[in-house]
Amino acid sequence: MKNIKEKIAYLQGLVQGLNIDEATKEGKVLTGIIDVLDEMADQLDDIETAQNDLEEYVESIDEDLYDLEGDIFGDDLDEEEMVEVECPNCREIVCFESDIVDDEDLIEVTCPNCDEVVYVNDQDVLNGTYDEGPIMGKKEEDI
Repeated sequence: MKNIKEKIAYLQGLVQGLNIDEATKEGKVLTGIIDVLDEMADQLDDIETAQNDLEEYVESIDEDLYDLEGDIFGDDLDEEEMVEVECPNCREIVCFESDIVDDEDLIEVTCPNCDEVVYVNDQDVLNGTYDEGPIMGKKEEDI
């Protein structure tokens, strides 16, 4: 912004240095243009200041929201162990909480990319006695 103001000040100096008569049509146009440019530079400066203030405010809100999420959901969510499994269909890495492995309920983890089942926590399924089709990237004949 400082660069624009310097250029406008330079133009104002040229008009004064050339002794342009502001009473002539050309003099009125030149001084009018320079005055408008000066006002625009001032408004741009105000907009830039408001933008910087808004950025600081949004960053502050973001930090407060992060702290609030930690209070509501607990800080241990970031520390919870995750399991990574590669999808046999699309090779996408699928992450899920390690608690699923020991859960007593039957839980199937599917790939969010292609909806292929990538993990089932049932021991019968893991042993190959599950009869609902391919699991964990294995074909039925492999089970």
